[in-house]
Amino acid sequence: MRQWLLIYRKEMLEMRRSGKWLWVPIVAILLSVMNPVTSYYMPQILDKAGNLPEGTIIQIPLPSAPEVMMETLSQFGTMGVLILVLASMGIVAGERESGVASIIMVKPVSHLSFITAKWAGILTLAMASFAAGYASAWYYTELLIGHVPVARSLASMGAYSLWLAFVLTVTVMMSTWLRGNGAVAFVSLFATAAIFILTGVFGQYLLWSPARMADHAGAFLLQGGPLTAFPLNVAASLALIAGILAAAVLLFRRQELPE
Repeated sequence: MRQWLLIYRKEMLEMRRSGKWLWVPIVAILLSVMNPVTSYYMPQILDKAGNLPEGTIIQIPLPSAPEVMMETLSQFGTMGVLILVLASMGIVAGERESGVASIIMVKPVSHLSFITAKWAGILTLAMASFAAGYASAWYYTELLIGHVPVARSLASMGAYSLWLAFVLTVTVMMSTWLRGNGAVAFVSLFATAAIFILTGVFGQYLLWSPARMADHAGAFLLQGGPLTAFPLNVAASLALIAGILAAAVLLFRRQELPE
């Protein structure tokens, strides 16, 4: 346990020194605030854009507060996932190429502690950034659009966090398997996009898919409760995360580290 804590603290320190603890939360907050602000001020934005006949009246109905929060989740499903993958793509591959991993593994450090501590570090950053962004979106939605019950918002955030945790776990495994940050980012984004698309097309057969957690998050906002098979979905997602993390540990153990 002491080994694990040391590697975890090292990971947190490196992310602070590299500025990730600054720019990732800031980007998440800006990305989240964008939806309620643009939804509220869209008529004024279109009016100031010009090239409209004189006397034109722009009337755009405001979306409901839950719909605005759902749009925020959609932003996290695209740009948010891209940001998290870019922030985590070199978590293992970068240290392996620089030789830092080989220096650490010369000491009596287990492969399990190395991979899981780094995974926990990037997961801490991702969850803190997502929470900050989602809380900001809720505040501005409450201020400009309407009320969203706190309980529904927290439930949707928890459900969507499981999908983000799955994406990060896939990225950690790819970073362990592949060499080069570009390859890690491309394969991770391709894999998660493929899972998301296949889940949307064959949703009735993939009730266990982690990508379905995004649908549950939306259902919490709109209906106050999840869709069918929610417990199965949660259990399957946690099992897949654990399995992928175990595969990353095995891959790291089998690979030859550069001297």
